Amino acid sequence: MALNEQEQEEKLKELKLNLREKEVPFFDEEELKYHLERAGNDVDLASYHCLVIKAEECSLSVSGLSLADSSAYWMRLAAMYRPNCTVITKGG
Repeated sequence: MALNEQEQEEKLKELKLNLREKEVPFFDEEELKYHLERAGNDVDLASYHCLVIKAEECSLSVSGLSLADSSAYWMRLAAMYRPNCTVITKGG
């Protein structure tokens, strides 16, 4: 289903809020549009996929300065939008 420009902007705004993009920017506008379109314009599903991507290992250590890994935080947020009857499994 194609969205008109206003509907697309509203969905992008909601997606950005779900992803906390204002506080922790990660995706550019084109990436957000791509993930929203890929999810069939389902903001919750796009939020889930993007938050899982955002949860990639992100700790940093430079010259004795360490920033903690925040992946658990993003995965907790992703769990709020996880589609029913799905799980994240570890490869083996």
